[in-house]
Amino acid sequence: MNAPLYNAEILRLATSIPHHERLTDPMGSAEKRSPVCGSRVTVDVNVDGEGRVTELGMLVRACALGQASSSLLAAEILGRTPAELATARDALGAWLAAGEGTPPEWPGLAVFAPALGYTARHASIRLAFEAAADAAADAAAKLPVR
Repeated sequence: MNAPLYNAEILRLATSIPHHERLTDPMGSAEKRSPVCGSRVTVDVNVDGEGRVTELGMLVRACALGQASSSLLAAEILGRTPAELATARDALGAWLAAGEGTPPEWPGLAVFAPALGYTARHASIRLAFEAAADAAADAAAKLPVR
């Protein structure tokens, strides 16, 4: 915990969230809220016939850590399947809970290493990934069975 929790990269990410407007008619949506700090992230997605995310819309009302996490998610979500998003969500949660180790393979998550020891902050970091996994699963469930 020697590195500052709110470093320049976290703050840069927090101010540059891609896809920061909700979709008009999403195939899947999910909202997650942190009971600890009140941060809230809503994710809307559209998917193609294979369930891959083709469009993303977000409403982020969160602390800098939740905003930064939303930014990292949004930068890499297009083309991902619900299974890939569930894997990323679970890997992020496991890494935060362990409080050590190698960050998950999602690009950029190493920026949260200083937050590993701050368990009260973990929920806000997980919000976007939890909402995205749920929204993608919701959208994919509406696809016709092949």
